[in-house]
Amino acid sequence: MTTKLFFRILGAALFCAAMAGSGTGVARAQSVAVMVNGEPITNFDIDQRSRLDKLSHQSRSRQQILDELIDEKVKIREGKKYGVNPSDSDIESSFSSMSSRMRMTPDQMTKMLAAQGIRAETLKSKIKADMVWTSLVRGRFKDSLLVGEKDIQAQLAATGGGDKGSTESFEYQMRPIVLIVSRSSDGGAMEARRKEAESLRSRVQSCEDADRIFKALPNAAIRGMVVKTSADLPPALRELLDKTPVGQLTAPEATRQGIEMVALCGRKPTTADTPKKREIRDKMFAEKFMAKSKDYLREVRAAAMIEYRGGADAGRGGR
Repeated sequence: MTTKLFFRILGAALFCAAMAGSGTGVARAQSVAVMVNGEPITNFDIDQRSRLDKLSHQSRSRQQILDELIDEKVKIREGKKYGVNPSDSDIESSFSSMSSRMRMTPDQMTKMLAAQGIRAETLKSKIKADMVWTSLVRGRFKDSLLVGEKDIQAQLAATGGGDKGSTESFEYQMRPIVLIVSRSSDGGAMEARRKEAESLRSRVQSCEDADRIFKALPNAAIRGMVVKTSADLPPALRELLDKTPVGQLTAPEATRQGIEMVALCGRKPTTADTPKKREIRDKMFAEKFMAKSKDYLREVRAAAMIEYRGGADAGRGGR
């Protein structure tokens, strides 16, 4: 046997061994870990969710991740029974909103996930299951999830009722204003527009004044009327509006768009939730929702056919 022929045979043998090893790895990744009502959950699915966990700084066991994936399968199946099945556009919209909260576009979000070895579909499947379950629980149990006024008043009394600012509610009528500053401008341009805004504040004594002045001003915009109650606003903005006389402008604030202000067109008492009542209502609703969700999930999971593969326990039902 020549030396050249020997190395050809050796190379072929090593190539075959490598392919065999690679095939084993792929087979392992794609092998089915659990069948849920006839639908597979693969080891690849588990690995993907584990990577997503690490990205969000969670640390869970393989079984905990698998349980979550099983739960999602039964949630989606239950949703279909009642016609709850979000469209692709609904899921893409939610994915886009999540990207925006992280100050990214959907494409940037997809690339960021890919850099961590995560398919965008992994996150979207989780989003879909959450959307289905939230809609299903809210729809099927809406009456039992209602938080009564008596419950809120009792909680208010138990906590001392809160301070005046959190027990009074107002309706605010506002028109946002922006003096536009290009992002490429230097700090001097922002400061110049701030001084311009300060000088204009003294000229505005009504929303009609604001409308007339800012519509005629270059590189400025005054938006349509926005109506919010006390419970809709963050505390800092609520406090600022309470200190601003009706018809006048709030102090200028530098933002990504430029210098922004708000023209306060009206402020009147309302019977809508106060900030404290909204906080109590939201907390009590969340507690009711979580309890109902847990019971309902236990019920649908117990009725599911869950078959563990690879020698694991097999059978029906819950954990």
